[in-house]
Amino acid sequence: MDAQARLVDEVRNVWDAKAEFWDERMGEGNAFQLELIGPAVERLLSVRSGEHILDVGCGNGVTSRRLAHLGARVLAIDSSSRFLELARLRSQDLLECIDYRLVDATNEEQLLALGKGQFDAIVCNMVLMDMPVIAPLVRAAVQLLTPTGRFVFAVQHPAFNSNAVRLCAETQTRSDGLELTRHAVKVSDYLVVPAGKGPGMPGEPEPHWYFHRPLHELFGVFFQAGFVLDALEEPALASADENQHELSWRNLPGIPPILVARFVPRPLAEPAR
Repeated sequence: MDAQARLVDEVRNVWDAKAEFWDERMGEGNAFQLELIGPAVERLLSVRSGEHILDVGCGNGVTSRRLAHLGARVLAIDSSSRFLELARLRSQDLLECIDYRLVDATNEEQLLALGKGQFDAIVCNMVLMDMPVIAPLVRAAVQLLTPTGRFVFAVQHPAFNSNAVRLCAETQTRSDGLELTRHAVKVSDYLVVPAGKGPGMPGEPEPHWYFHRPLHELFGVFFQAGFVLDALEEPALASADENQHELSWRNLPGIPPILVARFVPRPLAEPAR
């Protein structure tokens, strides 16, 4: 087994081990899902009733259930068998609309077996930065989508939210004695951030792998596969109480921790006349 295959296995094993922890705390969505990711993804997807959507890296199925409630038929895939078990338990009243399957999204052959031209849209929420390699998924996506389909994904914002970023706070005392706290992000690198483990939720059993890709690299995989960028959003959390001192993204309403993008297949060139 080569190094990449071993890493793919390790990523899967980590998520299997902490799937129950994440399911309990994620439920039907945490603040990032409900306030940032979900609304932006739904705007870019513009789901129409009856559409067939592939949810890649579905986790506990929070996005799949939302899409089903919007009228879509969903094929939800994940490499974690434990996550899929938990997703099915939460989706008992929606299993006519959602089909959960064990599929490795880094395996192009497994993806293509889902059916070429079968999907009106592909959604991939907060998953690409957890995958050691994304080119097989993106190459397969071109064939899995209908000619008018779209691929929408959400990731940690590569410029502001990675293993090379730290939230920080600085307290200053004004001349009148009033203390002010200024919040910021400290970026130590952007172009070269080695893959490494980091926390996802407070108190989780173990950290998981993050695979940073600067924008030119992330988007470049889509461009090379035949996609064009169609829409982009950079949502940020609403500001917290100005007296709040904790290190939180709510203290940084001007800095987006999330990037949401929509790619569509490049139109075929019209034949020369």
